[in-house]
Amino acid sequence: MRRLSAVVASAAHPESPTRDTWVSVALSFQGLRALRVPQSSLDSFSPQFQQGMAARAKVLGDVGDSSPENWEKPLGTSDVHVVITAISTDSKHVESALDRARNTYRELSGITAVWRQDCHALPDEKEPFGFKDGISHPAIEGSGIPGSNPREVPPKAGEFVLGYPDEIGKGAQIPEPEILGRNGCYVAFRKLHQRVAAFRQYLKSSAPDAEAAEFLAAKMMGRWRSGAPLALCPMHDDPHIGIDSRRNNDFLFKADDAIGYRTPLGCHIRRMNPRDADVAGLARIHRMIRRGTAYGPVLAAGVMEDDALDRGLMFAFVGANLGRQFEFVQSE
Repeated sequence: MRRLSAVVASAAHPESPTRDTWVSVALSFQGLRALRVPQSSLDSFSPQFQQGMAARAKVLGDVGDSSPENWEKPLGTSDVHVVITAISTDSKHVESALDRARNTYRELSGITAVWRQDCHALPDEKEPFGFKDGISHPAIEGSGIPGSNPREVPPKAGEFVLGYPDEIGKGAQIPEPEILGRNGCYVAFRKLHQRVAAFRQYLKSSAPDAEAAEFLAAKMMGRWRSGAPLALCPMHDDPHIGIDSRRNNDFLFKADDAIGYRTPLGCHIRRMNPRDADVAGLARIHRMIRRGTAYGPVLAAGVMEDDALDRGLMFAFVGANLGRQFEFVQSE
C-alpha cells in the first residue's frame, strides 16, 4: 500500500501526472481484513460494506439470472482485496500507468492479479443500448465545481465524503480510528451485462414502426438517445440539446410535469433522481456520484439477434452511505 501511494493520483494535486492518465486504488472489506486491520476497526465500517453485495443480493434485487451464483468470478467473492483502476485517453497510456502499478506488487509474495476488465468509451459517449450516458451528476457544496443541473442546490459534502455534515446534519459514521475514514468514500463496483438484442426486439414488437419504437425507448429512459430530455423535448428528439451540456440537464419535474405526462414517473432518469418532485427533500439524501463506461464490442446497428458476446457497463458509485444511496436507488 505504501508503494501504491506513489502511483495513485493525489486529491491534493488532482491534475494528471502523465498526460490525462489517472490511477486509483480501492480496498475491499476482505482486503482490510487481510491487512490485519483490528477487529474493532473492521466492526466500525457500515454493515453493507462488511457484508458485501453477494450477501445482500436480495436487498439489491440480484435474483434469478442476476443472482450471485451467476456472477463472473472472482467478483462478489472474498478473493478480491484491492481494486486498481487506470483511466486515460488511450490504451497506450493506460498500459503505462498499469505497469507502474504492477511494479508495486510484482516483487512481493502473497499478491496475485486475479481479474482484469478492459473498458472504453463508445462513439458519442453512448452506452450499449445507444443512449448518451454520463449526463447527470451533482455538485458538492464547497467544492466550487458546478453540477450538470444549474437548478439543483449542491448537496452537502457529507453526502459523498466521510467526516462532514450531510443533508440530515450529522454525516455518516466514520470508521475508527478517525484517520482511517475521514475524507474517504465508499465505492460500489459492478459489472452490468446488457442484452442489447433483446432490448431491440422488445421495442420492435411493442411499436408499429421505427419512429414509434424510438418514442417508446425515450419514454423508458426519460431521454432520447441523443441525450435530449423529454422534459425539454417531449414529442421529438433534438440532438442539438442532447449534446449541449448547458441545456441537456437543465430541468426540474415538480413545477412543469408533476404528473409525468412528459417524463413518465417510472422512467429510468426519474426513478434514479426525482429531482424536486420528491416529498420533504428526500431525494437529496439519495443522490449519488456515478461513473460508468462500456465494455465489450458494439452490436452493429440493425442486428436483432444476440451474437453471444459479452457487452455492457462497468458501473461505480462513490458516496458516504451505501445503504440510503446505492442500495436504495438500486432496489427502488
